[in-house]
Amino acid sequence: MSGAHLATRPVPGLPRGYEFPAFEKTRLSNGVAVRTVHLPGRPLVSAAVVVRCGAAEEPADRAGVSSLTARALSEGTERYDAIALVEASERLGAELHAAAGWDATTAGVEVPASRLGPALELLAEMVLRPVFPASEVDRLRDQRLNEILQAYADPRRLAEIAFDEAIYTERSPYRRMLGGSRETVARLDRDALRAQHRAWLDPDRTTIVVGGDLAGIDVVGLLEPLFGGARGGFGPGSDAVVAASAVERRFVRLIHREGSVQTEIRIGHVGLRRLIPDFHAVSLMSAILGGLFSSRLNMRLREEKGYTYGAHAGFDLRRHAGPFGARAAVQSEVTVPAVQDTLAELERMRGSDVTDGELRAAKDYLIGVFPLRFETPGPVVSALAGLAIQGLPDDELARYRPGVEAVTAADVRRAAEEHLHLDRTAIVLVGDADAIGAGVETAGFGDVEIVRDPPPD
Repeated sequence: MSGAHLATRPVPGLPRGYEFPAFEKTRLSNGVAVRTVHLPGRPLVSAAVVVRCGAAEEPADRAGVSSLTARALSEGTERYDAIALVEASERLGAELHAAAGWDATTAGVEVPASRLGPALELLAEMVLRPVFPASEVDRLRDQRLNEILQAYADPRRLAEIAFDEAIYTERSPYRRMLGGSRETVARLDRDALRAQHRAWLDPDRTTIVVGGDLAGIDVVGLLEPLFGGARGGFGPGSDAVVAASAVERRFVRLIHREGSVQTEIRIGHVGLRRLIPDFHAVSLMSAILGGLFSSRLNMRLREEKGYTYGAHAGFDLRRHAGPFGARAAVQSEVTVPAVQDTLAELERMRGSDVTDGELRAAKDYLIGVFPLRFETPGPVVSALAGLAIQGLPDDELARYRPGVEAVTAADVRRAAEEHLHLDRTAIVLVGDADAIGAGVETAGFGDVEIVRDPPPD
């Protein structure tokens, strides 16, 4: 390439203007919240029924019931069996789905605007009148049990499981897998799912979001006869969920995988909830530390040292304090230096200001990709659902780009100093303890526990 070509290499331009779409709010007669967003020229409409109750509120002995209930919603209703429900949706060009997370359970549909009414009828049928056929529940339960076995056989998943167990107390639901353990899932049956569903659609916790080209469509008029009579019984919100840390000082937990040539590394602690005053500073700090390809962790562990294909770090922001973690997979022989370098980058983030270039690059990325997230109705609907789930103000999305732009280097450093706790950090390693254990024990990271127990049968 000639010098002239190098001299004219393109540089990033200014982010284009963007305003998050305006939306309207109302309620059905039973109190269910409704948010509608008109997106002209988007004929594929997305609708979601969001109930602010997820796996974090499950009784410990029924862990996994939320996820299994959501999966089973589409396996048969009072009017349709599973195949007939799929066929009815396909005739409309619609797609039904349901899933449960830590903070909420969501059921939704995507459909051309001209067929929104019949599609909402199918959505209401699935949400309000599932029958949970015993044979289908048994099949889904067995499928989930197999997924749990596969998770323990996958070193990446095993590291995530062991990390959550290391940082949260016994009383915290975040200590367990989202879909439950083998012990709790094995006892779930049709009756357990029916009991969960009877309490599930609580109007005080439910928001219905509809987005797309809604010109000429009376969305509330369609929703009222379908959902306006729903009743449920969960009661008050989930502010009693325990998200307490089990880490009093830094330690290492090494999960032995005989013969493994790689080590999965997780370093972190209990992090933050989504509803925090310094969200924008935390977002930029996370991006600079381990969220971008040009992040400090990736540049050091991948580009400079060649230890890994990718290193990442960030906060999983939930309704209650989710985990913060740095993660990478490295060859066994570089486990100790990779952990040392990761800890050094975490300490550097706390101990010095980010450069103007780092701050500008992170801002340009976060501000620039924000509009790209909302090019179709589905993500717009999901974002509005997130406001309801997390208890965020209506203007949260409109304030995002100005909020990111206003963050200073001092704000980023303050966020790192307040939210990264290197003295109360768990270092979880999944690898061959016979190959790396001695080096880990002499590295001085903290007390070392080697776990050689086999995974569940």
